[in-house]
Amino acid sequence: MDRTVIAYVIYLIVSIGLTIWVARTLSRNGRVFLADVLQGNEKLADAVNHLLVVGFYLVNLGFVALYLSGDDTVEDVRGVFEALSTKLGVVLLVLGAMHLANVYVLNRIRRRGIMEREQVPPVAPQGWTAPSAPATGA
Repeated sequence: MDRTVIAYVIYLIVSIGLTIWVARTLSRNGRVFLADVLQGNEKLADAVNHLLVVGFYLVNLGFVALYLSGDDTVEDVRGVFEALSTKLGVVLLVLGAMHLANVYVLNRIRRRGIMEREQVPPVAPQGWTAPSAPATGA
């Protein structure tokens, strides 16, 4: 088998494995965060979580597939490692960027929800206070 094909196979196995691991980790831990963001609505949190995971898979696996092809043929074992390190490094950076983007968006949604909850007074107003007389300059 050609060394380039071996590099492609290893790249695909590792990249797809990393994508699945990151997606499962984000799904498992992100569900709790989403439930908080969505004020305890478990069904909506599960639905949003599932949609985010599907989008994550589509974007990352699409990137892995597009980034598979290379211009250079791998001549030796050293070339296999160099090609793999470059390709996997870029895939890891993309996975990290996608993770940070997801966390950023969810945090913005969470902050907006907290701000909306804080705008409602905890108790109804009891009455009103008369305006004070304007201060006179002495």
